[in-house]
Amino acid sequence: MGRIKVGISSWTEPTLIKSGWYPPDATTAEDRLRYYATRFPIVEVDSTFYAIPNEKTAQLWVERTPKDFTFNAKAHALLTQHPTPPSRLPKDLREKLGDSTGNLYFKDLAPKDKESVWDRFREGLQPLQDAGKLGAVVFQFPKWFLPSPASYRFMEDLREWLPDFGIAIEFRQALWMKEERRARVIKFLEDHGFTYVVVDEPQGFSSSVPPVVAVTAPLGMVRFHGRNRETWEKKGISTSEKFRYLDEVDAVFNNCYSDYAVRNAEELAQLLS
Repeated sequence: MGRIKVGISSWTEPTLIKSGWYPPDATTAEDRLRYYATRFPIVEVDSTFYAIPNEKTAQLWVERTPKDFTFNAKAHALLTQHPTPPSRLPKDLREKLGDSTGNLYFKDLAPKDKESVWDRFREGLQPLQDAGKLGAVVFQFPKWFLPSPASYRFMEDLREWLPDFGIAIEFRQALWMKEERRARVIKFLEDHGFTYVVVDEPQGFSSSVPPVVAVTAPLGMVRFHGRNRETWEKKGISTSEKFRYLDEVDAVFNNCYSDYAVRNAEELAQLLS
């Protein structure tokens, strides 16, 4: 059996910092990442969902972690068809788009602007890729990303934009894993070398995907979201509030509230060692 890596999402999450998990002398982002990397072999970068990554920052991550440390990075909101405030785009692109104050979608961009977003995203992660520290880019598609010809084409294009990167796909729409469609979807992911993200999450919503176990690429990935139905689709709360429960355990990565995830992840790592 291959190596199982256990870690969490966002080593800079405010409630984790406040929890006291980090030593008192770990007062900077550099200190925290260096400490985190002594406890876990992998982390998910969730800031890349909110902003285009910066090459200089990625290079610092490379320098501050051991040679065999792994970063997974969430794909930017625009690239997963989520609504995106213009404030989360690079300044020159914001200026080009004018005075738009409403959320933008990838489809709203001109072809050249789409290409620019992809190029910047890829270039921002390139230091991690070059150092052999980028595990996968995680595309967490929203519940309105339906199993349609357009969606399949969009996923096919991911290989064009990220030809050498590991790519992981997480669906938030139950229709993708309906029994009559499941085999086709899994075969599609396998044919394109995409990792299927196995999930455990609250059921009974359109965004609920059953915990189907499927291996579609050399890299396997599991996310344990817990069973908190009350906050699964609740709007107007932060991600950390949504996942505020103690039974969250991340086989590879996920979100965290306070030090719950790091403590549970350490327990899981001990069980698997």
